[in-house]
Amino acid sequence: MQDFKNFTEKKSYSAFKRLGKGNRNLNTRVIAEPVREKLAVPTGKKLFRLKAVLLFIAAVLTLTPLYLMAVGKMKSTEVRPTALLKTITPEAPKQAEAAKPPVVTVSRFETANELLATAQYNGSRLQAQTPDGLQHIYTIQGNLQQRVHDFLEKNRVPYGVFVAIEPQTGRILGMTSYSAINPDWVKQSPYNLYPMASLFKIITASAALETHKITPESVIEFRGTSYSENPRYWDINPRGKNNRMDLTYAMSKSINPVYGRVASEIAGKTSVMEQVSHFGFNQQLLPAPAKPSRAGEPSSNHGLRLMGAGLDHEVKISPLHAAVIMSAIANGGKMMVPTLTSSVIDGQGVDKEPFTPRELRQLVTPETSASLTRMLSSTVLTGTSRKAFHDRRGRFLLNVPVAAKTGSINGTDPKGHYSWFAAFAPIKNPRIALVALVINPDKWKVKASQVGAQALEEFFRK
Repeated sequence: MQDFKNFTEKKSYSAFKRLGKGNRNLNTRVIAEPVREKLAVPTGKKLFRLKAVLLFIAAVLTLTPLYLMAVGKMKSTEVRPTALLKTITPEAPKQAEAAKPPVVTVSRFETANELLATAQYNGSRLQAQTPDGLQHIYTIQGNLQQRVHDFLEKNRVPYGVFVAIEPQTGRILGMTSYSAINPDWVKQSPYNLYPMASLFKIITASAALETHKITPESVIEFRGTSYSENPRYWDINPRGKNNRMDLTYAMSKSINPVYGRVASEIAGKTSVMEQVSHFGFNQQLLPAPAKPSRAGEPSSNHGLRLMGAGLDHEVKISPLHAAVIMSAIANGGKMMVPTLTSSVIDGQGVDKEPFTPRELRQLVTPETSASLTRMLSSTVLTGTSRKAFHDRRGRFLLNVPVAAKTGSINGTDPKGHYSWFAAFAPIKNPRIALVALVINPDKWKVKASQVGAQALEEFFRK
């Protein structure tokens, strides 16, 4: 055994050797460096596995923040029971707002019509003032208006209405009414509807003229009397011996069978109904308060003939609409918007609404307008209104040629016999178009053609 003395003096080994006196080679210096282990560069499968590990670590580092953000968002949007209940519980319905009253716009025509009853003459000019101080200056000619109204009143006409228009502009030159039976009828009489009677023959003729199937000189054959009202007797006899008449003469005499057969055998229902619509029936063509004129489609050939001849009691028109139609024919087929006022002047004398003529539509072609004018040109000379335009010696009362059409039919509202007269003059370059309607319950007092004669005489009086 070794003792403790020998044990404590035992030399230890070191990686470094000390320099001391015992070294024989003093010039030799030994410097010991740490041993560094070099890593081998992986290759082959080891390199592949290393790349895979690095890619996995990169993916984990990238996705971890995104995962943490998603988890935080889910916690913040966690649906609580109360919130879920709120989403599935329907909200109490809100109380509906009270319906607002529609905005009512009153046209210039309506305002002028309402003021017409209070209008007064300032010299020869008719005018009325609104509560806010606006002066409405009317297009109405005072002398013409007064002449017609005095004539109706003097003869105690049961029901009478008159409308006159300047064809090129639409200015209303006269509009007056009178009733010895019901004064309340007067105010709305120019705008209410009445059976159109034989004035409809103008529409029948235009339906055939527009399709170039007739001319004013075309001759139509028919059977029955000239004023027959039963279409079953109008068919021609194939063996001959039928009545024959040209369309111009038939218009002046208002021959029912001729225009009934023009509607059914020449124009046809489609063309007639197209003209009915184009002439403004079954639509709000004119400014309020004029009621839309009415004309239903015939259900049979019999009904079409009645319509074409002006015998359909359900074809109804207002006097204002009838006057607008006559104005359009006088104006080369161009229908103008009717107006009652030429200007609206404020307290400073400024014209707030100067009148400008406006075209409503092209009613018929200029060629058809010229043909209709020829067909209407003999009514006051040799036709149904000859007596009203000639004195007892047979002399013509006017110094201008007139194109005109009459109509007569029984009606119920008001009850009586309806007499129409529609005209324009002069035939070349017309300056006035007019319509008169007179309703006589029992006995004849005055016919509409007499009212028209009074109006034209006053208008062209020198």
